[in-house]
Amino acid sequence: MPYLIATDEAGLGPNLGPLVVSATVWELPEGMAAGDLSEVLGDSIVSTAAEADADRFAVADSKQLYRPGGGRLHLERGVLVALRSLQKCPQNWRALFDGLDPCSSEYRDSIPWYAGYDEPIPLDASDEELEPLCRRFLEVTRNHGVQLHGMQSRVVYPPEFNGMLASWGKGELLSHVTLSLAADLAAPLEGAVSIICDKHGGRNRYADLLAEHFPDAFIEIHGECRERSIYAFGREDRRIDVCFRTRAESVLAVGLASMVSKYLRELSMRAFNRFWCSQIEGLRPTAGYPQDARRFKREIADRQRRLGINDDVLWRRK
Repeated sequence: MPYLIATDEAGLGPNLGPLVVSATVWELPEGMAAGDLSEVLGDSIVSTAAEADADRFAVADSKQLYRPGGGRLHLERGVLVALRSLQKCPQNWRALFDGLDPCSSEYRDSIPWYAGYDEPIPLDASDEELEPLCRRFLEVTRNHGVQLHGMQSRVVYPPEFNGMLASWGKGELLSHVTLSLAADLAAPLEGAVSIICDKHGGRNRYADLLAEHFPDAFIEIHGECRERSIYAFGREDRRIDVCFRTRAESVLAVGLASMVSKYLRELSMRAFNRFWCSQIEGLRPTAGYPQDARRFKREIADRQRRLGINDDVLWRRK
């Protein structure tokens, strides 16, 4: 069966908190395209929060399912149902992060607002609603010969992010993190692999980047334009095709990746805000985006100095 790897990010724009890149990996029947998943899985997955019910959960671009102050319910339902289908049931914050990105724990535990932080999950959903949704999802995927094979993330905290900026601009940084994750996930798969990514900062040419992360491959360019950039490489029995496209989140597998990234990003900012609001009475929390991030940084400056927290730990330079 051919495989599909779909990636998306959350948190590229902010100055505070991590960049999160996530991927979902699927096994599809021969002849099924990535764009077919929404229709095929329609008895279990819907595309809007308004359509979600006891039998179906929403999968879409995370920006459609989450607004600051509007609750995490639909993000959480989708992410935790998908994890349960993989027999992963994290019961707390740390287990969730360790399960999706074990490689980032060293950076995470060196940062004051994450070191020792934990809380139970789910936050807004309940185990009673997640379990039947998971059973339904597994039933529908089995009936159509589809399998969610895995999910994985890369959480890039400010110290690592700033270190990467010494070598790359922000858009190139995103491309390297994304393709490193995709290459790691593709390596053990046997058979054809399709990789779908959202376009990175308006870039149209990705062949050189692909060559860095798939160094043994001859990268074939099958089209580069504003809407999509398409590449292929590999031997006949293990072809890999890669598509960078605009509005990729409309593809269900990419939408789920965007939800995983956003969920981890929001839980990271929850820990961040709890730490600083416990330090300064009356401090207003932040989502970390540039204008409000500058306000927040001004308001915590005295306390930051007293705590001896270096700017590189707190503030992403771009």
